[in-house]
Amino acid sequence: MARVWQHPFLNVFRHFKVDEWKRSTKEGDVATVMDKTLKCTVYRIRGSVCASNYIQLPKTSTQSLGLTGRYLYLLFRPLSTKHFVIHLDLSTEDKQVIRVSLSNLFKEFKSTATWLQFPFICEAETSRKGVAPSSARWTCLQLDLHDILLVYLNRRYSHLKSVRLCANLLVRSLYTSDLCFDPAVNVGEARRAKLPVTPMPREMSFPVPKGESWHDHYIHIWFPSGSSAASKPVQKSRSPPDAVFPKHVPQLLPPRLVAFTKSRQDSPSSVVPLLGPTASLGGLLPEDGLSCECSEVSIVGGPSGNSQEPLACMKATDKHAAGNGLQMSVCKLAVGPTAPEDVAKHKSFLPDPVLRLKGVIGLGGHSTKWALWTKDGAAVVYPCHAVIVVLRIDTREQCFFLGHTDKVSALALDGNSSLLASAQARPHSVLRLWDFQTRACLSLFRSPVHTVCSLSFSDSGALLCCVGKDHHGKTMVVAWGTDRVGRGGEAVVLAKVNTDVDIQAFEIAFFNETRMASCGRGSVRLWRLRGGALRSCPVDLGEHHALEFTDLAFGKAQDDCTLYVCSRSGHILEMDHQRMVVRHTRRLLSTHTPSSPLSQKQTFSSGPGVAISSLSVSRAECAVGSEDGCLRLWSLDFSSVLLEAEHEGPISSVCLSPDGLRVLSTTSSGHLGFLDIPSREYSVLMRSHTAPVLALATEYNQGQLATVSQDHTVRVWDLATLQQLYDFVSPKEAPCAVTLHPTQPVLFCGFSRGALRSFSLEAVAALVEHRCHRGAITGLVTSPDGSLLFSACSQGTLAQYHCAATCCRVLRVAANVVCQDARPSANALAVSGDSRLLAFVGPFKHMVTVMDAASLDDLLRVDISALDLASSHVDSAVAVCFSPAPPSHLLVSTSSNKIVVLDATSGHVVRELCGVHPVACPSLALSRDARFLLTAADRAIKVWDYLTQSNPSCQVYIGHSEPVQAVAFTPDQQHLLSVGDAIFLWDILASAERSPPGSAQGSPRAPPTCQAGRNATQPEDAVSGANGLPRQQAPVPSQATPPQLSICAGPSEGGDGTFSVSDEERPSEESYSTTGLCRASGTPMLVQKKACGAGDRTQGAAGGPWGLSMLPHPCGQPSVRDTRRARTQAAARPDSYMHFTARYKASRMAKNVSFPPAGGERLHLKAVVGYNGNGRANVIWRPDTGFFAYTYGCLVVVEDLHSGAQQHWLGHSEEISTLALSHDAQVLASASGRGGAASCCQIRIWDVPGGSCQQLLSHHRTAVQALAFSLDDRLLVTLGDYGDQTLALWNMDTYELISSTRLPEPVHGMAFSPWDAGELACVGQGTLTLWRLQQHGDDVSFQVHREPIPEAVEAGELTSLCYGAVPLLYCGSNAGQVCVWDTSASRCFLAWEADDGEIGVLLCSGSRLVSGSNTRRLRLWAVGAVPELRRKGSGARSRSVFMEHELTLDGAIVSAVFHDSMDMGVVGTTAGTLWYVSWAEGTSTRLISGHRSKVNEVVFSPSESHCATCGDDGSVRVWSLASMELVIQFQVLNQSCLCLAWSPPSCGHPEQQHLAAGYSDGTLRVFSISQISMELKMHPHLTALTAIAFSADGQTILSGDKDGLVAVSRPRTGMTFRVLREHWGAPISTIQSTRKEYGDFGVKGTDLWLAASGDQRVSIWASDWLRDHCELVDWLSFPAPALMKVRVLVAPQVGMAPLRPATACSAFPQAPDCSPPSLAAFCPWDRALLVCAGLGPHPEVVFYSLCQKQVVERIPLPFSAASLSLSPRACLMAIGSAERVLRLVDCASGAAQDFTGHDDGVQLCRFAPSASLLFTVAHNEILVWEVTDC
Repeated sequence: MARVWQHPFLNVFRHFKVDEWKRSTKEGDVATVMDKTLKCTVYRIRGSVCASNYIQLPKTSTQSLGLTGRYLYLLFRPLSTKHFVIHLDLSTEDKQVIRVSLSNLFKEFKSTATWLQFPFICEAETSRKGVAPSSARWTCLQLDLHDILLVYLNRRYSHLKSVRLCANLLVRSLYTSDLCFDPAVNVGEARRAKLPVTPMPREMSFPVPKGESWHDHYIHIWFPSGSSAASKPVQKSRSPPDAVFPKHVPQLLPPRLVAFTKSRQDSPSSVVPLLGPTASLGGLLPEDGLSCECSEVSIVGGPSGNSQEPLACMKATDKHAAGNGLQMSVCKLAVGPTAPEDVAKHKSFLPDPVLRLKGVIGLGGHSTKWALWTKDGAAVVYPCHAVIVVLRIDTREQCFFLGHTDKVSALALDGNSSLLASAQARPHSVLRLWDFQTRACLSLFRSPVHTVCSLSFSDSGALLCCVGKDHHGKTMVVAWGTDRVGRGGEAVVLAKVNTDVDIQAFEIAFFNETRMASCGRGSVRLWRLRGGALRSCPVDLGEHHALEFTDLAFGKAQDDCTLYVCSRSGHILEMDHQRMVVRHTRRLLSTHTPSSPLSQKQTFSSGPGVAISSLSVSRAECAVGSEDGCLRLWSLDFSSVLLEAEHEGPISSVCLSPDGLRVLSTTSSGHLGFLDIPSREYSVLMRSHTAPVLALATEYNQGQLATVSQDHTVRVWDLATLQQLYDFVSPKEAPCAVTLHPTQPVLFCGFSRGALRSFSLEAVAALVEHRCHRGAITGLVTSPDGSLLFSACSQGTLAQYHCAATCCRVLRVAANVVCQDARPSANALAVSGDSRLLAFVGPFKHMVTVMDAASLDDLLRVDISALDLASSHVDSAVAVCFSPAPPSHLLVSTSSNKIVVLDATSGHVVRELCGVHPVACPSLALSRDARFLLTAADRAIKVWDYLTQSNPSCQVYIGHSEPVQAVAFTPDQQHLLSVGDAIFLWDILASAERSPPGSAQGSPRAPPTCQAGRNATQPEDAVSGANGLPRQQAPVPSQATPPQLSICAGPSEGGDGTFSVSDEERPSEESYSTTGLCRASGTPMLVQKKACGAGDRTQGAAGGPWGLSMLPHPCGQPSVRDTRRARTQAAARPDSYMHFTARYKASRMAKNVSFPPAGGERLHLKAVVGYNGNGRANVIWRPDTGFFAYTYGCLVVVEDLHSGAQQHWLGHSEEISTLALSHDAQVLASASGRGGAASCCQIRIWDVPGGSCQQLLSHHRTAVQALAFSLDDRLLVTLGDYGDQTLALWNMDTYELISSTRLPEPVHGMAFSPWDAGELACVGQGTLTLWRLQQHGDDVSFQVHREPIPEAVEAGELTSLCYGAVPLLYCGSNAGQVCVWDTSASRCFLAWEADDGEIGVLLCSGSRLVSGSNTRRLRLWAVGAVPELRRKGSGARSRSVFMEHELTLDGAIVSAVFHDSMDMGVVGTTAGTLWYVSWAEGTSTRLISGHRSKVNEVVFSPSESHCATCGDDGSVRVWSLASMELVIQFQVLNQSCLCLAWSPPSCGHPEQQHLAAGYSDGTLRVFSISQISMELKMHPHLTALTAIAFSADGQTILSGDKDGLVAVSRPRTGMTFRVLREHWGAPISTIQSTRKEYGDFGVKGTDLWLAASGDQRVSIWASDWLRDHCELVDWLSFPAPALMKVRVLVAPQVGMAPLRPATACSAFPQAPDCSPPSLAAFCPWDRALLVCAGLGPHPEVVFYSLCQKQVVERIPLPFSAASLSLSPRACLMAIGSAERVLRLVDCASGAAQDFTGHDDGVQLCRFAPSASLLFTVAHNEILVWEVTDC
C-alpha cells in the first residue's frame, strides 16, 4: 500500500513544494520565468559552471524521495549553445545507490559499479558539437529506471532517492509513474478515437495548436527503448520507416530509444535515433520497430489489394467480403480465405480453402499460466499465441479455436465444458465467448477493462468475471451475465468496480456463484455480487499483511469453508471464508545455502521460502507449483509430500483434473505436461520455443523438422508426432540459420558470431566447426544432391563446403560477393534442383547473382533496380528461390512488394506478380510440382496458383500473432510449415498433382513423412516406478527429460571453510541438477543425459557451451535399420555414473623427446595441485602404514599426510582410471586408457616400498573399469569397461594372463571375497554374478552362477558392491536401494532405500556400512542386525537398519576408503576434491582440491607467498605456495575467466594487493585480496577478454579481447580512457608491461609494453599513462605458417555406440585455434631483447633486439610452442607444447631438456618471481616443478 499514493502519477515538484525551497534546495542562478511556448511558469537554471547552478531534491543527501514509479518523466528544454547535466540517484533492492548521469558534456558511455554516464549528443549545425542548438525544442524525456539498472548493472530498481538538475536548461516539472504514457495523445483524443493507448494526463501534456501535430513542436525520448514491461505504442505514435531525421535532434547514448513521432500518413518528423553503446547489449535490448502494427489483422483480396487502417469497431463474423480495398477484421482464422477482388476473372482453387491447420507446436505467448482441463479430463485447453488449442491426451490430436488476432492473455472454462471465454492482449479489452463443443464464436465484445489479466467462469457458466487494469492503471473487476449467450443473446454487464488493491488471482466459488475471492500484493479479499453491485471485504491477515499472494483455490468439499492462498514467499494460508479468519499458516522452505547450488528436501519449517506461483485443490490433495521447478502433491493437511516432480524451469501454473487423478502443469520454459497420480508417471504433452522462431529446415527421409529461435536453441521435431527429438542450447552465441542434409542425418547450423557447426543426429556426435565468417550467418543451404553446402554472412562472405562425407570441409571462401548487412533468411541462398546453380542477393542489395555451384564462377548478374525504369523508387532484392523443375526459373522477391520470375540462364523477365503483400516478402517457397507458390510477409501467408500465368489467384491465411519468419513445404508435399511466434503445420487439401509447364511428367513423390510403426499416441516421456524411483532402463539421451518423481530434492552442498565470493546469483555451471544441461566453454560437445540421478550423469567428449539431447524413440524401440546398424557398433554406455570415461584429448605424445641424463635434470616435479575426480576408485589409504596414494592425470601421487610431501610415479601416458592395493600393501596396480599407437590399455604394477614399476601388463582394448587383488594376493583380476566387456585374471607371481572371459553385458563393479580367495562377485544389469575359481595345476576354470534381482526389490541395475560379515554381500543400485545377499544360499533377503540416486560406492566393516551416491550424499548405516535378519529369510524387514550419519559433499562420490572402525576415511568426488571424513565429529575437511575445468592462467603475488589461478568455470582461486592449499575463491557464475593479472609491488602495501580478471562476456573485475571482495566491475569490451596486465605502477590495466582491441582503463575510477585498434581482426594472445627509463629506445614514457595477436603480429609501445601518452616503439609482423591440413579428431559420443573408433577428418584451419598461439615476452636478463614463439613459418624461438631492430638469435624447436615463460633470474626458458612435452632451454648454452608428466598439451608455463618454481598446466592439471642449478 506504500505505493498507492503515487498512482497513477506523481508531480514531484508539486509534492515536494519546490517553490517554497523547504524540502528542496537551489544553488546559483535559478529563477522562475514565463515560457511563451508552454504558456506557463518554468524554472530556468543557467550558469557557466554546471555543477554550481542546480536544483536538488531532497534538500540533503541523508534524505530520500522514496519514489517507486518505474518511469521518470522530465519536461525540459536545453538552453541553446550551452551544456547541461542531470544527476539521478537510484536505490536498488540491495540498498546500493547508483548514480545515473545524462549530459551533453559526455563524449561516450561510461560505467562503473556505482555510476552510469550517458552522453546526450546534439548534432547541431554549429562549430561546437554536442551543445544544444539554437532551435532546441521542449522535450519529454521518459526514463525507464527499472530497465536502466537491469540492463547495465544487472540490479533491481527499488526507488528514486534524489534528483539534481544542473545548468543549463529550462524545466517545467518532474513526474514519476508506473504507467507508460504516450505524450502525443491526450485524454480527449484517446476517448474520441477509442485508441488502445495510455494517453498523457492533462497536467503533464504540452499544448498543441489546433490542427497541428504534437511532433512538429516537441520531442519525445524513451530510454531504454523497448522496455520489457511497457507495451509498444500503436501506429499513431510511431514514425514512418523512411522518415528524414533533422540534424538538430538530440541523440542519447548508449541504448536505442523508441522515437514517438507522427503516424504513417503524416509528413516526416523529428525522431530521436539512438546509437549503440560500447558495452555488449546483444540479447538485452530488443530491436526498435518503426513499422506500424495493426491492432487487428486486415485482409484484402487480390494481389493488388492494399492494407488499410483497422476498423475501430469489431463484429463477430466469418463471412467473406469482396471489393476494391475493402478491409476486413478476420474473426475466424483459416476457415476460408478472402476472395479476390475480381473473383470472376480468376480460376479459384479447388478445394476452397486449400489449407487446413493440422497442428501447432507452441505454448503461451503472452503468458504460460493458462492451461485447463476439460470436465471429462480427456483433453487440455491452452493458448498458443493467437490460437487456442485443445489437445486430447490419449491420441495427441489437436483442434483449434481460431479468431483471435493477437496473443491470448487469459482463458476460462465453465464447469460443464460448454462455454469457453478468452481475452487477447491487443487490441485491448477484446473478449470472445465460444461454444466449446462446436468451437464457434458466440460473442465478441469489448470490456471496460483495458488490459485483461484474469478470467473466471462460474460453475454453471452463467457468470463471467474479468480482472485487469483500466485506462488509468487502476484495478477493475467486471462481472457479466452469460446465461443467454448460447441462446442468441449477448453478454450483459452485471456490475463493475474499481479498486486500489492489487489482484493477482480471482476465482468464483463453485458452491455459490455470487461469492468470489481474490488475492494479490498484501491483500486477500472476499467478494459478493448483490443488487447489481460488486462489494468486497478484506481478510485480516495479521502478520502476513505484507506478503505477495499469487494464487488461491476453494476447498472442493460441499461443506468445506476453506480457502487456500499461496504467496511468493512460500506461505500457504488456510482461511475460513465464512468467518474471514486465517486458520493455519504454513511455509514451504528450502535449506538452500549460498555455498551450495542444490537445495535439500523442502519442508514446512524454518529458513528461506520457496516462491509458490500456483496451487490447485481436489477433495484429497493439494498441488503446489513453485519457481524452483518442483510440482509437489501434498495431503490436504500438509503433513506429507505424496509426490514430487521436478521440471526444467519455474512452474507457471498447476491444475488438478476434475477426478483428482492427474495434475496439469506448465512452466515458463514452454513445457506442458501432466502427472498421473496412480501410476506416478509424468507425460510431456508439449515443448516449445520461448522466443520467436527464426528459420526452419526439413529432412527428406526421416520426416524431421529443425528450427532455430531467438531463445538460443536449435530443436529437431518429429513431424508425425510433433514431439521434440533433439535440443541444442547455445548460451553464448545465437543460432540464426539451419539446414538438414538431404540424404544424411546431419544438421548444419550457423551462428551470430560466424561459426558454422555440423552435428550427426544418428551417431550423436559433433562433426566439425568452421569459422570462415566474421559476421552473423545469414544464409545456409545444401545442394539437393547433398554434395555441397553453402553459407553466407552479414559481412558479405560466401563459403562453399564439401559435405558428401561425414565431416564437411571448406572448399572455397569468397569475400564481398553477398549483400552485406542482410538479415538471416531462409531464402538468402538458393540452389537449383539439379544442384548446378547457386543464386543469392549480392554483391549489392539491388543485384542478384547466379553462380556455378561447383566452381563459384559468375554466370549471371541481374540488376533488379533496372527492371522498372519508370518507378521513382530504387528497387532491391529481398529473397530468391529456384523453381523445382525445368525450365529453370529464378523467383526474386523485391522491396516493391513484387515477385519477379527470371530465366536463370539468360536473366530475362518471364513474369511478374505485383502487390504480393503490403510489405516486402522475405520468405517464399514453390511446391515440387510448381503448382503452388507460398509467400509470407508480416503475419499473413498466401498460397498462389502458380500454374496460372495470367492474374493468378491466391488465398490468404492468418493465425500467427507475430511476423512469419519462414515457410516451407514438407518433403512429401502433403503439408506446409510456417514459423514465427510458433510452428504451424498445415494440411494441403488439394487434389492430385499437375505437371508444371515444360515437363513431361510431374516430380516423383517423396517418401512418406513418417515411417510406419510410429505411434502418435505414445506418450513422449514417462517416469515409472512404484515408489517414485527413477527409470529402470536408460532411455536414449535427452536434454528435455520429463520431471523426476521423488519425495525430496537433491541435497545442498556443504561448506568447506573456503572463502567464496559470487558475483551473480544464478545457477552455477557446475550445479548438479537432475534436469540440467551440461555446459562449459570451448569447442562444441554432445552431451548424453540420463533419466535419473544428479550431477555426473552428464558426460561429454569435450567441454563446450553446447549440448545435444535426444528423446526416446516414439515406439520405444529402434527401427529395423537401427537394429542392423547396432550389431556393428560397440555397446552403449550403461546407465551408471561409475563407468570411467577419459576426458577427450586431441593431443598426441611427441616422438622426438630429449630426456636429460640421470642426475642432470634441471627440473624436479615437486607437487601437483588437485585430484582426478574423473577417475573411479582411484584413492588408496592404509591407516596402519600411513600409505596414501591417488591419481592425477597420468600420475600416481603418493603423499605424506603429515608433511604434505609428494612422490610421483611416472610411467603412464594416458589418464589413469583406477587403482588397487594388495592386501599386504606391497604392490599397487594402476590402469590407464589406450593412447597413441598402443592397441591396448596399460596396467602397471608398482613396488610400493621402492616406488618403481615392476611390470607392464596390457590386454583390454578400451579402458579398465576396476582392479582387485585376491585374498592371498596371488591373483589380480582386471575388468574392462562397457566397450571392452572382458574379465581378465593375472598370476601375480609370473605376471602371466591366466584367463580372459568375454562378458555378455557390461559389468559395473566387482570384488574379491575377503574370506575366500577363490570367490569373485560382479554386479551389472539386473543380476548378481558369483564366480568360483577352480585351479587344477596350471589350469584355471570358472564356475559361474547368476542370480537375478527379485522383482520385489525393484532395484533396477546393481552398480556397486562390498562384502560384509560372512556370508553377506551388500549391493547398491541405480535406484538408490541397498540389497543384502546371502552368498552361501545365493539369495537376496533384505533391501532398503538408502538414497535418491545411484549408489556408486559401498564399504562395510563390522557393523557399519558406508554408501556414497551421485546425489553427493555420503551416509553411514548401522547394519549390526543384518546377520540376525538373514536367519528370517524373505520375511526380513529393514527396520533394524538405520542411518547414523549423513554428509553432503561437493560432487558425486567416486572413491572412498575408510579405517576398519569406519570412524574416519578419505572420500573423492567428481569435483576433483579429496575429503577427510570423521564420523565421530560429523565433519568433512578438504584435503586436496583443484580446478574441474580448464585452467587459463597462473599468476603470482610479488612476495611469492601466494599464487592465483583462473578457469573456465568462472572461478579465481588463490593458493598458498607453502602448502598449496586453497585460501580464497572468487566465483562468477555462467562466465569463463580467461585471463588474470596480479597487481605489481609498486601498486601499494601488501594489504592492498589486487587481482584483475577478464571474462568471456567482456567484463573486467578487480578483486581485493585483503578484503576478499570484488571492488570493481567494468565492461570495456564487447567480446571475451583474452589477455590482461597491470602497468608497471599498478595504476592502469591493459586488456585485450577476442576481436583484437586493447583497452586501457583506470581501476581507481573504473573508466576506460583509451582503446587501441591496431590489432583489430585477430585475438590478443599476450599483453606484458614492464618499467623502463624515460629516454630508453629514443621514446618518452615510463612503461614499455607489448601486445601480440593471433595474426603473427607484435606491437611494442612506450607509454606514460599519467600524462595520457602512448607511442608505438616497434611493429613486428611475421609470415604466417604454411597452410597445411589439420586432422580434426572427432571423439565418439559417450553413451552412444559410435559407428567406428575415434575418426578423423581433414579440414583447413579456418579458425584461429588451428594455428599455434602468438607468444611474446620481454627478456628479463636483457631488457633490450624481445623473445617470440609461435611466429613465422617454422617452429622456433626468436630473439629480437629492440635497439638493433632485427632478429639476433633463433632457437629451432621440434614442435610448435603452445606456451612460453622466461626465468626472471637465470637464462632459462620453459616451452610447453601441444605434444605433452615441457622443454627447458638454457639460452646461454643452448642445451635443452624435455620433461613429461602431463597427459595433454602443455598450455601454460609460468616461472615464479624467484625462479625457483615453475608451474605448468594442461587443461585442469597443475604441476609444480622445482628448478635446480645443476
